[in-house]
Amino acid sequence: METKQPQAPRHDDAFIPNEHANIASEQQFVLKSGNTFAVNDANGDIRGHDDGLFVNDTRVLSELVLTFGGRAPSLLSGSVSSDNAVFTAHLTNKPLPPIGGARTPEGVIHVERKRVLSGHVLHESIVLTNYGTEPATVPLSISFAADFLDMFEVRGSTRAKRGTMRPPMVENGEVVLRYTGLDEVERTARIQFTPDPDSLTPSRADYALAIQSETAISIYLSVTATTRALSDASEQSKINAAEAAECAPESGRPAIREALVEAHRRMRERRRATARVRSSNPLFSEWIDRSLADLGLLTTDLETGPYPYAGIPWFSTAFGRDAIITSLQMLWLQPSLARGVLRFLAAHQAREDSAFRDAEVGKIMHETRKSEMAATGEVPFAMYYGGVDSTPLFVVLAGAYAERTGDRALINELWPALQLAAQWIARHCDKNPWGLLDYQRASEHGLANQGWKDSQDSVFHSDGRFPDGPIALVEVQAYASTAFATMARLARQRGAKDDAIEYEARAQNIRDRVEAMFWMPESEFYGIALDGHGELCSVLASNAGHLLAFDLVERERGEAVARQLESTLFHTGWGVRTLAAGQPRFNPMSYHNGSVWPHDTAMCARGLARYGDRGGAVRLLQALFEAAVSFDMRLPELFCGFTRQRGEKPIAYPVACLPQAWAAGAPFMVLEACLGVTIDAERDEVRIDRPQLPDGIDWLEIGELRVGERSVSITFRRVGGQVIPSVEGDVRVVAVL
Repeated sequence: METKQPQAPRHDDAFIPNEHANIASEQQFVLKSGNTFAVNDANGDIRGHDDGLFVNDTRVLSELVLTFGGRAPSLLSGSVSSDNAVFTAHLTNKPLPPIGGARTPEGVIHVERKRVLSGHVLHESIVLTNYGTEPATVPLSISFAADFLDMFEVRGSTRAKRGTMRPPMVENGEVVLRYTGLDEVERTARIQFTPDPDSLTPSRADYALAIQSETAISIYLSVTATTRALSDASEQSKINAAEAAECAPESGRPAIREALVEAHRRMRERRRATARVRSSNPLFSEWIDRSLADLGLLTTDLETGPYPYAGIPWFSTAFGRDAIITSLQMLWLQPSLARGVLRFLAAHQAREDSAFRDAEVGKIMHETRKSEMAATGEVPFAMYYGGVDSTPLFVVLAGAYAERTGDRALINELWPALQLAAQWIARHCDKNPWGLLDYQRASEHGLANQGWKDSQDSVFHSDGRFPDGPIALVEVQAYASTAFATMARLARQRGAKDDAIEYEARAQNIRDRVEAMFWMPESEFYGIALDGHGELCSVLASNAGHLLAFDLVERERGEAVARQLESTLFHTGWGVRTLAAGQPRFNPMSYHNGSVWPHDTAMCARGLARYGDRGGAVRLLQALFEAAVSFDMRLPELFCGFTRQRGEKPIAYPVACLPQAWAAGAPFMVLEACLGVTIDAERDEVRIDRPQLPDGIDWLEIGELRVGERSVSITFRRVGGQVIPSVEGDVRVVAVL
């Protein structure tokens, strides 16, 4: 292979250093394909902050900036298609410097940047149209770079030592950027252009484009990422990697057209797996469609089936807890997602103990990473088990999936994994003096807090001090009790009556302990946690709403908790705060101590409905919908927990993932609670209990809802003062109005 020496930069005045001061927009746009995702600004530029092209948790492209004569173009619009398949930016020129004596005025060159991901390849087309009355010569430059930072470095981690960055080079008309990591993996990004630039260096491509009036001209580029394990003993593996690099798809119109077709097809297939949701309110329908598109974007096809990655940019990988809760949110509409999640988690269940990875036999994975730092052991997250709730939630999801689908074959397949999970829960409950499920990290490298609020300061006493471990979180007891009750039901179905009796006793013990040890009569609420001494952390937090979501507590007390969650202590007008106003460490701008998380609000809404306050669930659905309108029709991972003010929008949390799977799934859990829908596959029956709709929605349709081998469409309409369902299909529907 011939290596071309880099060309010296042209010193024409038209090609001056990039203008960095004019950043198009703080808004970011994302695309994803498998384990690859891209984050860019509204101009389509990548500038190497928290954006980039990422493959397997490594940033393989940290800069991709388009300029004209060294100046950023003016932004007209930037957007991602409604199915999340394609990013498009519309731009126009600022006044261009004279080339050959002619000066091009502002706003006569229209630029369309279109970008799509296909596997590990980014394809982009740049179409320039001259709407001026005179020919124009446009000096266009594309600057690029790759820092090959590990995702944890992008997030702020520092490293004592890094791998070797190879000098970038121009090779056979393409730019090759290469890095060899400490994990002995060579990561390469190859950038190709069609047509060839007038000048190509290891950091920039320059064009002088002569465009006639009313004429368009196109440039295509592709960025192909490849990896090669240098330490792999298999020579064939090295040959395959080399062939993959040499046979990388060339940039050009056919390549991007094929990638566009495939991306749209992939998203259509995702939508077909989900029941249809439509309403009389176009904005509400748009929110629902965007949420489904976000879930489709984040869902990755693994060998075990579809799996929703947690969120972009920080968590575009398999998480246990996040995927389980997302599957529970979508279970009534899309049970195939739960099937894929259950099979993946069972396949990666811990089979040995490891303090570094917080792994114990039977435990369900919390997080997995494929990055360099994970491979070298600099962080424990290659396969990390430091979550106390993933294991009971795994069992809960399996039981809910069985009720929803009647798929006993999958339960039989999962039964050994379910038994191991239940044994892990039981062992930990037996170690606790009160039979509760608690946690304490096994290594200083792991997470200090291992519930869903896993930041360092999220669990504390009413005087603000942090508790000694082990810590028993209140919501985890709901998950554990439900897991034991699930195992009891499944064991009875399998004829294991003695096991069922033991599981039932364990479930009841946890219920009793929660009532005896977590209830705060003076506050009419449940405390957030017990510390290692059995002292209650007497803090009012949204965790108690999860008790209601799983029907754990006494009716009267549950109703009291529901009233508190509906009060201004918790309800901001946009959703439920994670921590009640006025509590120690309350901060509406914090990650877990006063912010609003849509999935947490959804859990609370489910709890309100189960304890008789379906109207409260409707109000929360309305609040989340109105928040989503302010966030461009999609809910972020979280936002600030300030009280809603007239005429103001919800306040964004600056580094929230968007999209985030369990935020995208939140409206469907709340909608299920509002409609009072329960699906019983064993009886081939859909039950509807006193459905309600938010204001502004006259009708809502759940179409092509699969129940066993059949399907049904249900339309909910306002009639007088009630919401009445009408049914089309051959599935039995029983409604209580």
